[in-house]
Amino acid sequence: MTVKLSAFVCLTLNRWPRLMFKRISFAAAAIALMCVTSVHAADLTGVPKIQDGDEVSIGSTRIRLMGVDAPALEQLCLDAKGAHWKCGIAARDELIKHVGKKPWTCHTAQLDRRGRSLAKCTVDGEDIQKWMVQNGWALSFVRYSHAYDSDQKAAQAANAGLWQGAFIAPADWRIRNKSAPILGAAKPKENVRRILLASASGPVPPSPACMIKGNVNRSGHCIYHRPTSRWYAQIKMKVSKGTRWFCSVEEAEAAGCRETRR
Repeated sequence: MTVKLSAFVCLTLNRWPRLMFKRISFAAAAIALMCVTSVHAADLTGVPKIQDGDEVSIGSTRIRLMGVDAPALEQLCLDAKGAHWKCGIAARDELIKHVGKKPWTCHTAQLDRRGRSLAKCTVDGEDIQKWMVQNGWALSFVRYSHAYDSDQKAAQAANAGLWQGAFIAPADWRIRNKSAPILGAAKPKENVRRILLASASGPVPPSPACMIKGNVNRSGHCIYHRPTSRWYAQIKMKVSKGTRWFCSVEEAEAAGCRETRR
């Protein structure tokens, strides 16, 4: 219970405007400090539900694997022969196959802006993040850590996982960075960038919890539509159109999308 309360308080305080801190009492500030310390010291153990290649949940705690970045479930990559495949789903499935039903131990560090606990996780003593990067199913997330840089170089040299073909780094794919470099061993044609920046989202959402539609308007801006939007039914989810399913408003906005104004 202490860990859950700490996470909630820390997330709430992180969302307050800075000026508000001038008005809170010394006692409230002390609570904030205590909650951060508790979150940093927490260890969670259990068989997780694996959401994708870098996010799991143990009980009610959502966990983002620290130091690595895996493709989203909707991300497309190319294989060694140039055919597109759902590499985000493959990354998740390979992780599920590797760990089976074994319990994880996750040492949490802090909360990210989406309220997830950032953590380093092990299974039978094995560093799961290291395994994901070594096998080419995730990248070293160099924006935040260089802990797995050497593992990424090894995966790249072996053409493992994503590296066998062509892909765009997950962080660049999420914001649809049109100038992002194309990674991997394959040398695709110039027009392949459109495919790599698109989404594998078909007419059916990846899960019942992911019902928010995202599309790119004529001005090149990403717009998201909740099921209550007047345009929701008109948005056709097609790979070639760059559409995407989102599981929450926070996820849509973190990807650089804004809500439709009409």
